[in-house]
Amino acid sequence: MYVRDAKNRDEAWLLDHIEEMALDDVAFRSRDYVIAVDEETNERAGFGRVRVHKTDDGDYCELTGVGVLPTWRDQGVGAHVVERLVETAAAEGFDTVYSVTDRPNYLVQFGFEPVESDALPERMRERVAEKRESVQPDAVATRLRVDAFEMPARLREAFKNASPHEAGAESSEADAEDFGIDPDSATYKYDTGR
Repeated sequence: MYVRDAKNRDEAWLLDHIEEMALDDVAFRSRDYVIAVDEETNERAGFGRVRVHKTDDGDYCELTGVGVLPTWRDQGVGAHVVERLVETAAAEGFDTVYSVTDRPNYLVQFGFEPVESDALPERMRERVAEKRESVQPDAVATRLRVDAFEMPARLREAFKNASPHEAGAESSEADAEDFGIDPDSATYKYDTGR
């Protein structure tokens, strides 16, 4: 498993999964994303984005659109996406990154701290309001100094052995009821009468 920069060919995949997970896709640019990939199967498992807000008061870096496919969750994939995004922000000269999320406790394990709206730069206050109005009514802002990022050892270890979970028997095989057919009264084209 590794995390790489998104490529143009990833755009449709990203848009599909951003929509499926009801994530914020404002000002979408695939080149702003990173993608977690299984090195053996080349299967994409998760993604996230660095979004830079340029203002007259300075530039602000936001980590946004972080998502992990359901079959890859709880294996450190999201953690490594966040780590790569923090590294990208640091390489671009940012000392602090923000994230606006309805799951702040997930980010707290890496050193992010919740921030009251009145303590945020104006542009980040606007982002909180935008997210609350569009996709995450319970969104809160978090902040991290990039040099304070910490990866929990359990997530680093889980990532080394990550593999997709089985989707479960119910979701892997479709039956007649999945298509709105009552199996007790339906007749089939090739019904043998047995």
